[in-house]
Amino acid sequence: MDSFFPLMDDPKRLLLDLAVQHSVEKVLRLIVERLSESEPVALARIWLVEPTTGCTGCSTPEHCRTQTDCLRLVASGGQSIDTPDADWSRLEGDFRRMPIGLRKVGTIAATGIALEEPEFSDPLPEWIARPEWIQAEGIRGFAGQPLVHHGKVLGVLAVFVRQPIETECMGWLRMIADHAAAAIATARAFTEIESLREQLELENEYLREELKGAGAFGEMIGQSPALEAVSRQIDLVAPTDAAVLILGESGTGKELIAREIHRRSQRADRPLIKVNCAAIPRELYESEFFGHAKGSFTGALRDRVGRFELAEGGTLFLDEVGEIPLELQAKLLRVLQEGDLERVGEERTRHVNVRLIAATNRDLRAEAEAGRFRQDLYYRLSVFPVESPALRRRKEDIPLLADHFLELSSRRIGRVKAPLTMAAVQRLQKYDWPGNVRELQHVMERAVITSTGSRLNIDLPDNAEKSAAAQESELEPPSIVRTDAEIRQVERENILAALRAASGKVSGPGGAAELLGVKPTTLASRLKKLEIEFPAKT
Repeated sequence: MDSFFPLMDDPKRLLLDLAVQHSVEKVLRLIVERLSESEPVALARIWLVEPTTGCTGCSTPEHCRTQTDCLRLVASGGQSIDTPDADWSRLEGDFRRMPIGLRKVGTIAATGIALEEPEFSDPLPEWIARPEWIQAEGIRGFAGQPLVHHGKVLGVLAVFVRQPIETECMGWLRMIADHAAAAIATARAFTEIESLREQLELENEYLREELKGAGAFGEMIGQSPALEAVSRQIDLVAPTDAAVLILGESGTGKELIAREIHRRSQRADRPLIKVNCAAIPRELYESEFFGHAKGSFTGALRDRVGRFELAEGGTLFLDEVGEIPLELQAKLLRVLQEGDLERVGEERTRHVNVRLIAATNRDLRAEAEAGRFRQDLYYRLSVFPVESPALRRRKEDIPLLADHFLELSSRRIGRVKAPLTMAAVQRLQKYDWPGNVRELQHVMERAVITSTGSRLNIDLPDNAEKSAAAQESELEPPSIVRTDAEIRQVERENILAALRAASGKVSGPGGAAELLGVKPTTLASRLKKLEIEFPAKT
């Protein structure tokens, strides 16, 4: 009786080759190819335990509805003598998914105990699912070995043989299964390490980009009531995981608020990942958010981690969230509600734990009512809205901000900091700052560049002084002095106009007294005093 290992070196060489593999796919292919090369072996297959999430094609769904894991066929090899053209390397068919605990393979996975039938008896064992296939292919023996690593069943190795299996061969199969389990665990560890390395590289690259733009607004600087109100809101929402929607004009420092929320949260030791939704091409939104698998589209040369996965355990800041295309908003809503996503070109469902902060300068409520933004997504994002105040509402903070930007720009350019005079501060406070804090930063940087000596040259737009002068003139009292007679004449004409508008009615709803905002008795007294006769209705 021939062994299906013709030479003792074959299994030894297989074990050595398994030890140097760092890819799960290569480990699986190596095992089934080497085993199926032996003529007595009809079919060699490997199933691995995987989550049932996203499982499709199960032939026995009634058996696995309550299970979180099942067996998936991941490697197959062999040769049919009944139908020589059949491709037994395919991973499809009725047994591509197997509930744990069902049939022979499922039982091996559930118990962790090998099922060995060196030679089939007559009649065939009851656990055989397709007796006609066994007879047609001349199968005489079966060996099913659990793939166990550190006490955990990773999967099942099954071998169908066209001759009785010797005890020595059973021993080698058990040894191969043990080494296969260790090789799979090692390969998975290498894959995880590689994934973590890539993620760390991405995080480092991202942090380097963030450091280049760090200090754009410094820290939250100011003492105004408007800024204090924002700080109180941050203190309230930061310790929670509630979604925050930051509203405000461009340049008001919405990103600073997002950073403060993250810094004061329990996720502060994890990354804050920023996505500028206005800067992403429409066709790349899904890949940018959720990542993609290698080969999923032209240019996808390797697997890529999306921003959601990059922010795992931390905070994701979506700036200009109103720019997200309507067709992608449904997928974004699913991630926010369930925490599940799939990379582009990949069927595997991944779970993420991310706190979301969004910002916009649009009126998202109006956008949602107009159908340009999903209402359900708007309500999901705006659990806790925070308004970033415009600089014209916090002019008390302009001296502190201007001095801060003056210090930063002087240090960056390499010049001695010029003094910020009271006259300069007053000029800055008279301006309306349509570009908000960002415009103030640029003005101060330009002042450092253009100034000579110790004199600071602050260059405001041409209409800034005119605008300030116009505002002051509106607040100035009128310079015309009127006589008492002129004032009485104006009052007389005003009362007559009210009487005409009320059709002569003095008191009651719609009467002249109500239009003038006085009591009817007061109006009657003024009519008498001004000698006004009018056919009035009382």
